[in-house]
Amino acid sequence: MSILSNFLRSLLLSIILSFIVPMLIIGAVLVSTSIVGYIPGLHGISQAIANQVLLFLATFGSGSPVDGLIVISMTCSLVGALFDTYAFYRYQNLRGE
Repeated sequence: MSILSNFLRSLLLSIILSFIVPMLIIGAVLVSTSIVGYIPGLHGISQAIANQVLLFLATFGSGSPVDGLIVISMTCSLVGALFDTYAFYRYQNLRGE
């Protein structure tokens, strides 16, 4: 039973972290472009980059950038869960249990 509880704890942690990381990365990109916009002469470039990021997210969210961010985060979460399951399976086989 200890193996199952260890697996579920690891799986839950990897799902949560894999969901949060894309949100943090995209949020950091949007915040950094906003901060760069305060530098004289770079306002137009930073606004163009932010608009392109929002259009990219809207592509995956059927027109809504927030929905696109959630779709990308859920996809990364699924991939993280699959990777954790594979790593746990390989660890069990190499250990001999």
